[in-house]
Amino acid sequence: MSSSSREAILAAAKRTAQAHGYGGLNFRDLADDVGIKAASIYHHFPSKADLGAAVARRYWEDTAAGLKTWLAGSDPLHCLRHYPDTFRKALENDNRVCLCSFMAAEYDDLPDPVKTEVQAFADVNVAWLSKVLAAAAVVGVGESESRARAIFAAVAGAQLMARSRADISLYDSLIESYRAAGLLPA
Repeated sequence: MSSSSREAILAAAKRTAQAHGYGGLNFRDLADDVGIKAASIYHHFPSKADLGAAVARRYWEDTAAGLKTWLAGSDPLHCLRHYPDTFRKALENDNRVCLCSFMAAEYDDLPDPVKTEVQAFADVNVAWLSKVLAAAAVVGVGESESRARAIFAAVAGAQLMARSRADISLYDSLIESYRAAGLLPA
């Protein structure tokens, strides 16, 4: 089985997990989506836990690379102002949510390898936000991590509220309220 099949499986698993979480990952459904036999998935992912960990790892790795590239080409304050756009994109895609946010809601039911990858996503975002907050001089270095955690939690929470109502304008209004309150730079 080719690496393109593995990539297709990961892409299908990402879409599924963003809409249905870890619990929604089903090898038969994924195989139908990709156009292969369910048994073929086991060639790359011996278990659902292996697949869940791989898709969550890929998700946070892609996010980390994207954030790093973005910061390298933009002003830190610009990055902070537009950080919520990264979460908004999932809502624009058939009212999906951040894969790791969805899986975090299922935390008690996740296998340990998946929990580790889900936690890494939050850690990557908080570390990036902390670095950018300090670089933009929004807060001092000593305050940047706690502010970063608050921003990450607020943005992820806004995404969940908007999804629960299938209303992206709710997301936008919540983000604006965070700006008005001073959590996010205006």
